[in-house]
Amino acid sequence: MKIEIWSDVMCPFCYIGKKNFEKALEHLPFKNEVEVEWKSYQLDPSLDPGETINTFAYFREKKGIPEAQAGGMLTRVTDMGKNAGIDFRFDRTLITNTFPAHRILQLSKKYGKSGEMEEALFMAHFTDGKNIADPEVLVSLAEAAGISESEAVQALDAGHFDEDVRQDIAAAQRYGVSGVPFFILNGKYAVSGAQPADLFADALLQTYEETVSVIRKQDDCGNLSCDTGDCSI
Repeated sequence: MKIEIWSDVMCPFCYIGKKNFEKALEHLPFKNEVEVEWKSYQLDPSLDPGETINTFAYFREKKGIPEAQAGGMLTRVTDMGKNAGIDFRFDRTLITNTFPAHRILQLSKKYGKSGEMEEALFMAHFTDGKNIADPEVLVSLAEAAGISESEAVQALDAGHFDEDVRQDIAAAQRYGVSGVPFFILNGKYAVSGAQPADLFADALLQTYEETVSVIRKQDDCGNLSCDTGDCSI
């Protein structure tokens, strides 16, 4: 069973959604049969990757939200994060263009480490206050995941994975995605937002049971090419 997750590294709800999804999956007996693919998405591609802005200034200048109102919003998100096991430090967070980070995420897929890299990018951004558009930061994260420095540098400089990032974003647009996180369960069901773990568990269980039912029906028929009319799905 395959789960596709569209996410942006600067999205706190994506981090919360990741933690809740993983908590749900961890307690399901078929967790080892689930393939998770992290997809790239950008909430604000207009940002300059060569510049950073603090969270309060971003809300004020980009969103027109006063600091007091932004502070209340971030307090609520921080509390949600604590419940999910996340230490949000919005006093440190540096907002910037996330396209370089997505290049490294795409590179990590090559080694089956996209989940590990997604977590590292979230932590670097939200807890450690690192600039996730800084090549040195991104190369360091890649090396920590077991990816060579030279390959990480090449991914950032040569643009080998730029088209992969754009394809993920284009796929999200085809699905009508307007916000993240966004989950597609086995190409069939969609779950949007940082839902509670029990909702993810119910959705995963339902999708899995339907998948197993289809597989059993296929097995009963021998294959999907039987033409007697008795094996339609």
